[in-house]
Amino acid sequence: MPELKISSKRIFLLQQWLEKYPWLLVVYLSICAFVIYTCMYGFRKPYTVGIYKDIYFLGISYKICLVIAQVLGYMVSKFFGIKFIAGMQPRRRALYILLSILIAWLSLLVFAVVPAPYNLICLFINGLPLGIIFGLVFGFLEGRKTTEIMGAVLASSFIFGSGIAKFVGKLLLVNFNIAEKWMPFVAGGIFIVPLFIFVLLLSQSPQPSQMDIDNRAVRNPMNAAERKKILQQFGFALIPVIISYAVFTIARDFCEDFANDLWTEAGYKNISVIFSQTSIITSLIVLVILGSFFLLKNNQFAFKSIHVLIGAGVLLSFFATVVFQFGLLSIFAWMIIATTGLYISYLAFNCIYFERMIATYKLKSNVGFVMYIADAFGYLGTVVVLLIKEFIPIKYNWVHFFSFLFYATAVAGLICISISLTIHSKLIKKLCNNSQPL
Repeated sequence: MPELKISSKRIFLLQQWLEKYPWLLVVYLSICAFVIYTCMYGFRKPYTVGIYKDIYFLGISYKICLVIAQVLGYMVSKFFGIKFIAGMQPRRRALYILLSILIAWLSLLVFAVVPAPYNLICLFINGLPLGIIFGLVFGFLEGRKTTEIMGAVLASSFIFGSGIAKFVGKLLLVNFNIAEKWMPFVAGGIFIVPLFIFVLLLSQSPQPSQMDIDNRAVRNPMNAAERKKILQQFGFALIPVIISYAVFTIARDFCEDFANDLWTEAGYKNISVIFSQTSIITSLIVLVILGSFFLLKNNQFAFKSIHVLIGAGVLLSFFATVVFQFGLLSIFAWMIIATTGLYISYLAFNCIYFERMIATYKLKSNVGFVMYIADAFGYLGTVVVLLIKEFIPIKYNWVHFFSFLFYATAVAGLICISISLTIHSKLIKKLCNNSQPL
């Protein structure tokens, strides 16, 4: 696949300015990454605000089937991405982003045309290309002294983008009377133009400088031998990380895919702005906390500190739920605080944890490789829990379900991240005296 280029003197001058002024590069890359990933959610999440009432497939509610179909596609994409993203050549990233989005949007068009429940396959296809977008976008950001700032901005789009996508979907249903089956495709059309523009801009960004490389280690495409070496050295240490990340992924996905059900139960059925309100507040808080980690110059200290932050995040969710159940918080405040804690823990992996792990050990690796290993098992866990939830008859309301979700996530997350911190504290003492890359 050829390299994506824009032949323009203005673009050439822009690249010169970006290389000359580091602060401008941070702002430029942050905005591009944020807009692109926010727009990506416009092709992934709007369908979740639909009710799809009285439709079933194999005895399972149609909405659950849609969620499972898309998550299955997303999961397959993550397993594929372990090799694909790890070996991605930088010059091809932008074109693959555009191609992936076009495939995802086309699948939503077919979803609208094909009758239910046969169009479930369309949501599976939709998830396949969207699953590699994060690795492609983060590849432009990683390995820089300011990766935490840009990564935090990108990660905040997980919250903001999901909320905006559901806001747009709800708006199309309630205010414009767009049919449920057509709503996802129409919503995608709203996001397609800004996405294309900012992908083209992102494709013109310069590679990490020598100063970045000295501080964070070079990030090159990985071959099979290099991937195998990393797993041999750190496979055991990755086990508690993968488990905790899988738990956080499951909790995050339920919060996103079934938030509409919770708000409907709580009396917010036709209030589309609830999604944008909660997402904006949460994303701003998470952005400030995660972005501040770039101030920690010592990679070893920052890597250990991120374990503490992850534990603190799920503890915040735990205690917010306790206070809510004692009647001291409104449901709105509870969801803001609990999901903020959850997102702090979840997004710390996406924008800081693996970035600082590679920098700490000076690994010949890239974030995409280790991130996609964790992501693949995370979405596998989501599929399993969705199936268990649907086939095991348990009577619950959504408030009770989310309360249990936050409690279980906090307990499992604290145990796993504590084990991970213990393992890495020993590995750092053993391996980091060697100044050569591992």
